[in-house]
Amino acid sequence: MQRLHLHLLSDSTGETLEMIAKAALAQFDGADVVRHFWPMVRSMQHLDRIMGEIASNPGLVLFTLVNPETRERLEQRCAALGLPMVPALDAVTDALQQQLGVQAKGRPGRQHMMDEAYFARVDAIQFTIAHDDGVNWENWEEADIVLAGVSRSSKTPTSIYLANRGYKVANIPIVVESPPPPMLFSLRRPLVVGLTTSPERLIAVRRNRLLSLNQAPETAYVDNDQVTREVQFARRMFADNGWAVIDVSRRSIEETAAAVINLYNERAAAGGSGDGVKPI
Repeated sequence: MQRLHLHLLSDSTGETLEMIAKAALAQFDGADVVRHFWPMVRSMQHLDRIMGEIASNPGLVLFTLVNPETRERLEQRCAALGLPMVPALDAVTDALQQQLGVQAKGRPGRQHMMDEAYFARVDAIQFTIAHDDGVNWENWEEADIVLAGVSRSSKTPTSIYLANRGYKVANIPIVVESPPPPMLFSLRRPLVVGLTTSPERLIAVRRNRLLSLNQAPETAYVDNDQVTREVQFARRMFADNGWAVIDVSRRSIEETAAAVINLYNERAAAGGSGDGVKPI
């Protein structure tokens, strides 16, 4: 498979374009792709400098440029160089214009505006950081979601990912020798979700963690019998309280978060109660 230079041009942060490219490239095993990332392209001078780099490393150009003059200049320069180019959002924008009956605004970075949703997301991130690992449990009733699970079951990264999606999340480690605060069992507003995993997977994750900290890799923390008891203890707690359960053994953080959001939406559709919430 030959090497491909992939140029990503955006007039904003480029986050959307990167996600599109990443999702598409995931379908090609072993692809030799060199990605060139060009965010915040908002002037002709900036574009002309970038085109010099693109000419030196010709390849496929993906772009999300809404300014018509900048976009036209890019299209002209790529055509002159004989380079293929793809406007990543055109098909979706055109379809929305037809269905909504209005013209798109054509302003760069509108999804990153500092509006009410933006500040709500900031609040969610601050709340989540302040309620990590069982801290400030007195305020759990203010959370949207509470994640429970044994150590190294991806509670914190999943919480942070959900916070970036605008959800206030608290998380609590389930430890056999140290029961969680009684409030956990009487929460009304938050959706409580138990995260579980296989003992084998958990041992591997914990052992890697110990090695990264230059600590002894053989302790009770990674003992097979001990870890199995921990996982069983947590699963019994989830079942006894009727909490939704997600097995994270073979899920990425993004997949786990998507499953949590799905449970949250199902609960909201059922009227805010736990009715209709099913384990995954």
